[in-house]
Amino acid sequence: MDSLDHKQIGQKLRLFHLQAEAPGMVFWHPAGLVLVHAIEDAIRRQIAADGFVEVRTPQLVRRPIWEASGHWENFAGHMFAFGDEGREEALKPVSCPCHIEIVERLAPSYRDLPIRIAEFGLVHRDEDQGALNGLFRLRQFTQDDGHVFCEEEQIEEEVARFCRSLRALYAAFGLSSFSVFLSTRPARRVGNDDLWDRAELVLAAAARSANLEPEIQGGEGAFYGPKLEFSLRDRLGRSWQCGTVQLDFVMAERFGLSYIDSLGGKARPAMLHRAILGSIERFVAILLEHHQLALPGWLAPEQVRVLPISDEQAPYARMILETLQRQGLRASLGPGGQTLSRAIVDAHDAGVPLLAIVGKREAAASKVALRERDGAQRVLTLDAAAAELGMRSKPPV
Repeated sequence: MDSLDHKQIGQKLRLFHLQAEAPGMVFWHPAGLVLVHAIEDAIRRQIAADGFVEVRTPQLVRRPIWEASGHWENFAGHMFAFGDEGREEALKPVSCPCHIEIVERLAPSYRDLPIRIAEFGLVHRDEDQGALNGLFRLRQFTQDDGHVFCEEEQIEEEVARFCRSLRALYAAFGLSSFSVFLSTRPARRVGNDDLWDRAELVLAAAARSANLEPEIQGGEGAFYGPKLEFSLRDRLGRSWQCGTVQLDFVMAERFGLSYIDSLGGKARPAMLHRAILGSIERFVAILLEHHQLALPGWLAPEQVRVLPISDEQAPYARMILETLQRQGLRASLGPGGQTLSRAIVDAHDAGVPLLAIVGKREAAASKVALRERDGAQRVLTLDAAAAELGMRSKPPV
């Protein structure tokens, strides 16, 4: 069977749609939002384990912030800007300047560092109409954005911590193969060459400390600093750039951000910009094209479908459904009036990983027949089936 692209899968599973009246922006349907939330919940657990705290910042921010960050000069062509002269503002294309504003008000000392903050930042970028491509290239998307504010000697450990998180998390999503690139200074940038020399040397050393051997991508860094880029490889051998960590010695200086050092003086923190997935929407597209209609059970919008063979088993089937839902499973009851073979095909086409089939014998014995995607089937007591399904549907991270 030929592979489907993510837009075809999204339509087939009723996850999302795109339309001309909102170019580059997603209409998430209920099942699609379940998938998005499952991904976000996994990221939330990971960032909490890594010592991050979550914040939320404004969508619309006035020009002085973007001038300080360098975006007004270096990224203006991709920003949605509004307002008259003296009152210009823009929808945020990134969250980093807003995170700096939060840290500034914390008035940190060296004892508070590293400070790690994260946000599921809804961002907007004015992409050309011809560049839009399903969930891969949008005008509105969600970044799993995070920033670390630290002393220079803490950079190496913070980069290593980030890399350890990436390996485990990508594997949990079924994507364990990736390549790493070190992207160096672009032609259009802020900061002097001495800062860039230092940033590139420090980030390269941190990569080696994390047992990485990145391939150099000359000129592909962000305008404020070099970055490590992680490209995932899917089942078809295609590479997709996802996670990034960027070392920035520039932006804290441009905003006048400082902390009190051990001698009581003021010092500039280093800033790491990091994203595990990059864009949540883009990552959904990668997952769909990688797994096709067979998302891992913990991600599947519908994890279990209960199928009574006849109307006679309907009351017992409803009891099974309630038992599974109490276990926290996303379970549903199959539609009546179908043959069992037709119901199984429909569930397979809907991407449901597990079926709980109930016939006369199962109902009489308070049991259930569990059917896997590959057709393997076992008969268990209801309690045993509920316990097993509950464990198998839990996130691995």
